[in-house]
Amino acid sequence: MLKVKELPLDDRPREKLMLRGAQNLSDAELIAILLRTGTKGKSVIDVAQELIIEQGNLAVLASKPLSTLTKSSGIGKDKAATLLAAFEISRRILSQSKWYSENKITSPKDVAEIFIPLLKDELKEKFIVVCLNTANKIIKIETISIGSLNSSVVHPREIFKAAIENSSASIILIHNHPSGNPDPSTEDIAITKKIVESGKIMEIPVFDHLIIAGNSYTSFVERRLL
Repeated sequence: MLKVKELPLDDRPREKLMLRGAQNLSDAELIAILLRTGTKGKSVIDVAQELIIEQGNLAVLASKPLSTLTKSSGIGKDKAATLLAAFEISRRILSQSKWYSENKITSPKDVAEIFIPLLKDELKEKFIVVCLNTANKIIKIETISIGSLNSSVVHPREIFKAAIENSSASIILIHNHPSGNPDPSTEDIAITKKIVESGKIMEIPVFDHLIIAGNSYTSFVERRLL
């Protein structure tokens, strides 16, 4: 039995992914990358393949608790935790993608419900542009700037580069206040005005600008600042 490190370089799961892309790996090879190591008698690919066979397929495997995963040969708590984290990431991506494809933005509350969970515990200030299509559905979320408190400064060209690249019909601006104060600063208002004016020139209107501060938010539209 060959160990993974004894396989030709482009047949090793990690190297194969980097050379050919993740879509070219088998289920077992993808799981093997997460598991990292095998056992004394089995390569990591063998361990991964046996785990999938035991459960039936990836969908069934992803629904199993840690206690079930650790019953499989070669799967300890650390490896099981890695698998569970990866499966949960996948579930969240699918859930968010489905929300974006099925729901349109109709109010600041819709936006806040998406971004409060994502930004309420952030310690650094982030400035995000949300790209919408003509049906006011989210097509892309781009982080433009990450900085310390009150240092997240953006330029309209950065905002509209993202908007144009994603064929946006309109955009929403989002940023968080780690201080917990949802009130816009003078700088926040000035930057927003510049972006709104640039949007008029680019014919990509700014739908709203929200400040997320803990579990609360401020909408520039609701405060009539746009």
